Amino acid sequence: MTEKQSILGRVAQLAKANINALIDRAEDPQKMLDQLIRDYTNSIAEAETAVAQTVGNLRLAERDHDDDVSVAADWGRKAQAASDKAEQLRAAGDAAGADKWDGLAKVALGKQIQFEKEAKDAEPLIASQTETVDKLKTGLTGMKDKLSDLKSRRDQLVARQKTAEAQAKVTDAISSINVLDPSSELSRYEDKVRRAEAQAQGKAEVASSSLESQFAELQTDSDDLEVEARLAALKHKA
Repeated sequence: MTEKQSILGRVAQLAKANINALIDRAEDPQKMLDQLIRDYTNSIAEAETAVAQTVGNLRLAERDHDDDVSVAADWGRKAQAASDKAEQLRAAGDAAGADKWDGLAKVALGKQIQFEKEAKDAEPLIASQTETVDKLKTGLTGMKDKLSDLKSRRDQLVARQKTAEAQAKVTDAISSINVLDPSSELSRYEDKVRRAEAQAQGKAEVASSSLESQFAELQTDSDDLEVEARLAALKHKA
């Protein structure tokens, strides 16, 4: 009985536990919840065993009580039958026979009283065991609700932790990019491209100037030839 009371106390204590307060005080909430889940699971298994044992004992006590009540009633009927037989013999003038059956009636009544007393003595124990079973069942229900809540909280906490870790990685990556400042590298590369473009444009302009000067020289030679040709024509007319 002491063991069952101890388990009943643990059931009540765990069922009343403030999960939010436990989480707030824990250094590592996930580990704390995992440990609580293990404790609750073990305690529920122990409590279920205690309930099964208590229910079994209760059912035995109830059957014994019912048997005592039934046997007491049977002895009562036997006492009545013996008493009736004694009265019949006494009415018939058989005093000795009547006394014999009255003696048997007394024996039967003694048995009836014995079994009635045993049944009555068992009733407080049955009531106590019934109360214990009810409390254990109520505690078990509360513990199972708590266990379900714990598992849900643990799953939510794990999901939140993974989300936080992912956010931290993104933040670290962004910070790393800011430290490297890739825009400065792009600016230098852009300046290099602009210088290359300017150089190419300069070469093109130089090439264009050279080509124009050559065509200019060609034009000058052509003009000189035209002058010479016209001069020759004038002399020929003369």
